Amino acid sequence: MATVAAMVSSSTISNPTPPLSFKTITRIRTRTRTRTRTRLTWLNPHPRGALVEATPPSSAPSPSPRDGSFKVPALPENRADDLQAEARAMARAANASVYTPQLVASKYGSQPIKVVGRALQVVSALGLFGLKLLLDQRSRVLDQNKRIRAIEVRSIFTRLGPTFVKLGQGLSTRPDICPPEYLEELSKLQDGLPTFPDEQAFACIERELGLSLDSIFSTISSKPVAAASLGQVYKARLRYSGKLVAVKVQRPDIEEAIGLDFYLIRGLGFLINKYVDFITSDVVALIDEFARRVFQELNYVQEGQNARRFKKLYADKEDIFVPDVFWDYTSAKVLTMEWVDGVKLNEQEAIERQGLKVLDLVNTGIQCSLRQLLEYGYFHADPHPGNLLATPEGKLAFLDFGMMSETPEEARYAIIGHVVHLVNRDYEAMARDYYALDFLSRDVDVSPIVPALQNFFDDALNYTVSELNFKTIVDGLGNVLYQYPFNVPAYYALILRSLTVLEGLALYSDPNFKVLAASYPYFAKRLLTDPNPYLRDALIELLFKDGKFRWNRLENLLVQGRKDRDFSAKEALQPVLKVLLSPDGEELRNLVIKEAVRVSEAFTLGTMSETYRYIPDFVRTLVFNGNANGPFMMSETEMQSMIELRDQVIRIWGLLQSSQDFDPSILLPILQVLEQPEARRLGGRVVGGITQRFAARVLQQVLRVPTTASE
Repeated sequence: MATVAAMVSSSTISNPTPPLSFKTITRIRTRTRTRTRTRLTWLNPHPRGALVEATPPSSAPSPSPRDGSFKVPALPENRADDLQAEARAMARAANASVYTPQLVASKYGSQPIKVVGRALQVVSALGLFGLKLLLDQRSRVLDQNKRIRAIEVRSIFTRLGPTFVKLGQGLSTRPDICPPEYLEELSKLQDGLPTFPDEQAFACIERELGLSLDSIFSTISSKPVAAASLGQVYKARLRYSGKLVAVKVQRPDIEEAIGLDFYLIRGLGFLINKYVDFITSDVVALIDEFARRVFQELNYVQEGQNARRFKKLYADKEDIFVPDVFWDYTSAKVLTMEWVDGVKLNEQEAIERQGLKVLDLVNTGIQCSLRQLLEYGYFHADPHPGNLLATPEGKLAFLDFGMMSETPEEARYAIIGHVVHLVNRDYEAMARDYYALDFLSRDVDVSPIVPALQNFFDDALNYTVSELNFKTIVDGLGNVLYQYPFNVPAYYALILRSLTVLEGLALYSDPNFKVLAASYPYFAKRLLTDPNPYLRDALIELLFKDGKFRWNRLENLLVQGRKDRDFSAKEALQPVLKVLLSPDGEELRNLVIKEAVRVSEAFTLGTMSETYRYIPDFVRTLVFNGNANGPFMMSETEMQSMIELRDQVIRIWGLLQSSQDFDPSILLPILQVLEQPEARRLGGRVVGGITQRFAARVLQQVLRVPTTASE
């Protein structure tokens, strides 16, 4: 849920506080056994959200610990204080609900009337929808009515409450399950949901934190500025420090509603496992995993810890902003975070009015997403536009850390390898990648999948990979996944949604934007600099084909990799040498020796050929036995090829030299590596190969028959 989306958007919660001017309202609050009167002053509301000033009466003495009343905690000033405040928040959330199948069964198994009532409500709504789908199918209008039915199912999920809203949000990231029309409609469940009464929200804050509202905040918005499936957000100012904060408050009785729904859904899962043969997955296990994820979102202390971890990993970049958590004002049902002024990433005109460019922000989001997915594996699993804001300083702010996910380490490298196989059009290797990606169990034969991948990508790859539209690939892969026994892991579906959302945002500004083109520098940098064995093998596979080194691929990788701000020429050189000189590198050494001989010959003969052009004709005839074409017997095409190879190697060296961190001293570790016995043996083999090659050239020159004019 975007904590500040409503602040800058005209599509905020409807009917905000009417424009009242400093109207004083008195209300009576009951706290424990003491009745205190609190004056709330309604400020003239800004269109972005009204504020309420909460001030204690002047006649009331300031509360102090001596008379047994509360004490507002001071804000943490250092890391130790922050950890202590977090520990206190964790203590407040000690009784937060945790999902277990046994707990749900014991709680609702003894309430048959409640269960039956809810079951009838759900079955009647979904049953009527299913009947409409059946009629559409029999009338052969199923495809024509997809958009209408998608809108209906979104409305049904909204009416059925938070469990089904979360279910719809989850389905909106599953292209292997839902058609595109349903994905688009279900994605609208991310925001714009109904609110609950403000009195209940304010009472929840006081109950959870054990403090009165006016002792915590000097002002708080009279209406929520945003609402989502599990809670709603208010804008407030802390009384102690004067800092603006976003206060997220959980919906009342939401645990009860969600627990009952999962009890029913789990029962349905048992029936599916028992009677539906074509579904091979354990449906009950999937439901339990989803339920655990939703219950974790109900613990706002956990969300705060997610935000802290995300900030530690990714906010080291100057263009990424993650708000701080105020632990002393956070509990299981209340989350207080730093307020972020910003504009939703899909509001292009508002962003441009601030002098910012949407494409720059999207590129920042793509690079951060790639780091999340492929470096640390810990990523924001709900990156819809309301959770991505452009700040006035030009930073990209991430919000709402309730739903996070992780990419398994093996899968991170397999994804990069998958891109390499795509570039090489190695469809068999692409199919085998699905084992490492956990799409398929190891006992599944991938040979039938290869033709499907080939048919799709041969058509898609009429352009270069960087020109491919990411959504086209996702839709095409979705069709392949739907036809074969794939089990798409949750992390992968969320990755697809993340990058698809970012590309969609960019297309508003530039219809020709391609997310793969923006991502390629990152992949190039990782391939060139990461010492991981899997990526080293992928790089070798990319650079060598049929025993020949593809210098154009290396040049392209360097050109693209240098576009990534974290590219290091030093890191790009050393890992390759370590692999080359490793005990298992014999096959690679043979390839490198052949290529080193070819490059040495290209440098020598190319230079000699260019020098030869400046030698007078009569000297050429005397010295080179009448050969007008060059000092050695070879065709013009062969000589031109050598010159092109030499020039390409020179360009590659120039790319390394022009890198920001290039320094001749970076070659010292390489020289140390070359001093190893294996490196000296490799050098000897290269010299031997060059000697043999030149000897053959000289012998060919000596023994050849001069061409006469008559011939």
